[in-house]
Amino acid sequence: MSDIFNKNISADLAVSKRQRDEESVEGQLTVDVYDGGDDIVVRSTVAGVDEKNLDISVTSDMITIKGFREPDQKVRSAEYYHQELYWGPFSRSIILPVDVDADAARASLKNGILTIRLPKMESRRTKKVSVSR
Repeated sequence: MSDIFNKNISADLAVSKRQRDEESVEGQLTVDVYDGGDDIVVRSTVAGVDEKNLDISVTSDMITIKGFREPDQKVRSAEYYHQELYWGPFSRSIILPVDVDADAARASLKNGILTIRLPKMESRRTKKVSVSR
């Protein structure tokens, strides 16, 4: 029975490694995006990422977060029994639900949680335009 169990584990690990190799080279962040009153708030777990390895770009209608998570130790692929943590480059682009003031955006990193606050643009008043003859 032990041999069957070990063969199944080995087969599962081989499939898992093959799936990782076939997936894109870049990981994708998981994010929460919510209405924070005057701000749109974007939060993501970036545990293990040094802030110097983060690049955040904001336009009036989109945010892109790019980064790189460096492994803290060198482990060869063959030494893993199971691997789910992602090491290497990652990115995520999010189309925002409202226009934001990109120049006033601010970001903080605390306990492995990246929080980005994007002030909403003030709603513009509707202006009536008269047609001249």
